[in-house]
Amino acid sequence: MSDARLLHRASGQPRRLLSPLRLPAVLTRWLDTRARDLMQPPDGPGFDFRQPPGEPALIPADSLSWRVFKNPVSLFIGGVTAVILELAEPGVRSGVWEHSSFRSAPVRRLQRTGLAAMVTVYGARSQAEAMIAGVVRAHDRVTGQTPAGQSYRANDPALLNWVQVTATFGFAEAYHRYLRPLAGEEMDRLYAEALPAARLYGATDAPGSEAERQALFAAMAERLEPSPIVFEFLDLMRHAPALPAALRPFQALLVRAAVEATPDWVRGRLGLGPELGLRPWERPLVRRACAAADRLLLPSAAPVQACLRLGLPADYLFR
Repeated sequence: MSDARLLHRASGQPRRLLSPLRLPAVLTRWLDTRARDLMQPPDGPGFDFRQPPGEPALIPADSLSWRVFKNPVSLFIGGVTAVILELAEPGVRSGVWEHSSFRSAPVRRLQRTGLAAMVTVYGARSQAEAMIAGVVRAHDRVTGQTPAGQSYRANDPALLNWVQVTATFGFAEAYHRYLRPLAGEEMDRLYAEALPAARLYGATDAPGSEAERQALFAAMAERLEPSPIVFEFLDLMRHAPALPAALRPFQALLVRAAVEATPDWVRGRLGLGPELGLRPWERPLVRRACAAADRLLLPSAAPVQACLRLGLPADYLFR
């Protein structure tokens, strides 16, 4: 049964259409080009979310995940929050910092990470599975020791569970905090919808609910520790040319929003003081940016292209 028919059956009442934001054509084209460039790393293969026609994704189109992941502003904030939490764990921190290009080429690293997230959520199942299998093979080569002498390997299920839960938490928390509050049942849905991809990555015990997320955070609490690398990462995110030049001043604000979205007890453990979070007057700015981005329909964006692949209207996710 198609995603469109599933949606029709799931709701007996018509859904209100949230009209896309109307912008001048020249501005829409400019934003569309910037979005396409950001999601297509120059040193990697291109990805066409329209292919193969009709093939479903790992997560269905009528999912909450498809709506949460379509917002580029909350996604950027949530991604930074997720990495803050990842870098708090010594094994993950060493693996990321010693075996990736975060320090030398942060923008290319962000592009590849962002594209992987889009493929996982919106890509055709066969292509998402192939991409994830490639990531797993690459991670097989990532091993080492932390500065404290603890051995780690990137495909350790315990580390993968942490990476998976922090990613889902970051995206959910940013959406919940800066766009629309999510009820407990909706939080549970997001974690449950992430499980098929999590298992393909090797996160065999990733949380499937908010309660399980809280339990894993509590179990990991004693492993989390401060590190100068966290501050180095935040500095990179403030200054790396991740956004178009015209939007660059806004980038530091989004990084502060990500720090703000990090749980208070983790911020305390990492030494991320109040001065690194949002000022009171900045919170409404972030919320307005997230609200505007949620109505931004860009033809080249992965969510729109994926809808077209499934025979759904381009504005399907605005309903």
